[in-house]
Amino acid sequence: MTTARKPAASGGKWRWVKWLFIVPALLFIGVQLYFLIQIWWWVDHNPTMTSFMREQQSALREKNPKANIQQQWVPYKRISGNLKRAIIASEDANFSDHEGVDWEALQKAYEKNSKKKKVVSGGSTITQQLAKNLFLSGSRSYLRKGQELIITYMLEALMDKERIFEIYLNVVEFGKGIFGAEAAARHYYRTSAANLGAAQAAKLAVMLPNPRYYDAHRDTNYLARRTGVILRRMGSAELP
Repeated sequence: MTTARKPAASGGKWRWVKWLFIVPALLFIGVQLYFLIQIWWWVDHNPTMTSFMREQQSALREKNPKANIQQQWVPYKRISGNLKRAIIASEDANFSDHEGVDWEALQKAYEKNSKKKKVVSGGSTITQQLAKNLFLSGSRSYLRKGQELIITYMLEALMDKERIFEIYLNVVEFGKGIFGAEAAARHYYRTSAANLGAAQAAKLAVMLPNPRYYDAHRDTNYLARRTGVILRRMGSAELP
């Protein structure tokens, strides 16, 4: 009787192993394949709605069921070089050189946050920000950060820097319900993304870390000071 029971016990253990390890591993691989296929499609097709856009549109519709985000896709060449240089100068000075993650910038951000004892600097690159905007939520956790890094390297592997930057410029949040360079230019300056001047572009770039706040507070002292700093740095910004 004892000998006959051993195979059944062994089979039960194997089922537990399968459910605890193999099934989650397969689900993880499936999710990564989904991200990879989406990114491959976006190499030469434009995203229509990102995860972050959907999240913000849902938030707007809690107050107004008919609310919609504002976003209009424009090709890379129809976006002002001023805005491109301003965003690189403000958000990711090494964008053209790194492979998706700027580890030196992350270290500096960590040291700065540790000194201030609060999060005052993120250190995320343009590619990392795009990864988050395309697929992930605004919540913060180590698990989400790990997924962000995987997507970041997928983007860098399948797309060139210009395509990554083009998508970023068209989907990044610039204000409450305002996404992309064209919508931002029209919302703040009643002009097109192609016609943004240097000062206008610098101010938009400075707003990016907290766009909804600066949409409502457009004349703060910090915004004016930081805009001046970015204006001075724009000349040395390297475009992809």
